[in-house]
Amino acid sequence: MTTNGLAGIIRSPYVFGAALLASFGGFSFGYDQGVISIILTMPQFQDTFPEIAPGHSRYGFNTGFMTGMLEFGAFVGCLFFPLLADRYSRKYGLAVATIFFCAGAIIQTTAHNYGSLVAGRTIGGVGVGTLAMGAPLYISEIAPPNLRGSLLVLEAISIVIGAIIAYWITYGCRDISNHWAFRLPFLLQMAPALMVGVGIQFFPFSPRWLAMRHRNEDALHALEKLRRLPATDARVQAEWKGIVREAEVYEMLLNCNHATNKNPVVLEFQQWGDLFKPKYIRRTAVALAIPFFQQFSGINAFVYYAPIFFAALGQDYEMSLILSGMVNICQFVAGIPTFLFLDKIGRRKLSIFGGIAMGIPHMIMAGIVSKYNGKWVENPGMGWFGVALIYIYVLAYASSYGPLAWTLPAEVFPSSKRAKGVSAATAMVWLANFIIGVIVPEMQLRLGWGTYLFFGCFCIAASIFSFFFVPETAGKSLEQIAGAFGDRLEDEENELGSPAH
Repeated sequence: MTTNGLAGIIRSPYVFGAALLASFGGFSFGYDQGVISIILTMPQFQDTFPEIAPGHSRYGFNTGFMTGMLEFGAFVGCLFFPLLADRYSRKYGLAVATIFFCAGAIIQTTAHNYGSLVAGRTIGGVGVGTLAMGAPLYISEIAPPNLRGSLLVLEAISIVIGAIIAYWITYGCRDISNHWAFRLPFLLQMAPALMVGVGIQFFPFSPRWLAMRHRNEDALHALEKLRRLPATDARVQAEWKGIVREAEVYEMLLNCNHATNKNPVVLEFQQWGDLFKPKYIRRTAVALAIPFFQQFSGINAFVYYAPIFFAALGQDYEMSLILSGMVNICQFVAGIPTFLFLDKIGRRKLSIFGGIAMGIPHMIMAGIVSKYNGKWVENPGMGWFGVALIYIYVLAYASSYGPLAWTLPAEVFPSSKRAKGVSAATAMVWLANFIIGVIVPEMQLRLGWGTYLFFGCFCIAASIFSFFFVPETAGKSLEQIAGAFGDRLEDEENELGSPAH
């Protein structure tokens, strides 16, 4: 009998350890999110890089460009990660990502001009993007079906913890009188990335990757190690045979579909194109839409620009900074129950009701801001009500679309498409993240209450999309999920004329 949640994790400490370590890739992502918001306000930082000081003629563009180049680098990096992940393994791909991340951190720490700072952000972004997609890919392939959702939530929780720690480290460092006020937070971001790159080498390769490389016996031994059961155990044998069978079928499909193309570059592009073929289009739609709605629900508007939003509700500078730091703490608090109970609640329910729960506070905010904007001094209670609504939204986000954007894309694709599918989903996170980072300051100035209406509409759209397109994946093997999308392995074997085995 399988157990979910905390009880199942206690019975699988080795898998939990591997997943926890891999999820530190998400910690690095969160750290970079949390570190920049206060650094941008530091006089020490503005003195070193006058292009980003408020008095500069191109202040807005320079600040947005420097901040956004991390997301752009991440977008580029996660598109190239599948090549590393499929050819050299998920483990080695994470190690390469660590090298890029640390190189970017060193350049940011030692930068003395705007150009080198932007270069460091871009190179570091390549590492951030690959770490952020590599972790859920590896976790999804080592976790047993009954724990996969909970372990994938580790990625979302790690992102939040990284943002919290970075925010308060930077908050404390702002009182350092010299340039180390911002260089120290930049330097410290290397630690979690190094832990991933080095520590992951002591854990097994993904059994599914081993099967894809025709290393079936190694896949069995990896499962034996991960499940802490003998290779002869019926459960290990059943899981191993399912993994090997899936790898064989999808390799035959690949050879059948692309047999005439031997050029590796052409083949690479054709495999990307496979994601948009009729057989996989619903999977791809789910994998891209959930991250899109995650970002367009407005979360990073509050992560990056929370002080602006709180100040617009009548809060003073110091209180705005403190309230901004509490945003990520709210995310963490809401993420814990999801971590424990996601596999019991199910993905479909969370995606439908989570969108509604996020949309309601946005819509109410639009109403009160349209009525009380500019009148917060006379109506301080409504200002605090607005603060509460932001936190309610954050709680709803962190218990639904926060983890779902990392969980569902890693589950919906078969092994042969998973690296590219997860890469595409992560690229969507970064692309949407970049767009939000660029447009929100201008939206806040020009639209005011319309900003909340904008995000609220996307939250409701997320619920509608989920109702029609998102299947339930909780507790199902990655092979069984194929059936939910109508492309059963048995049907494909018959199509190829290959006997099931």
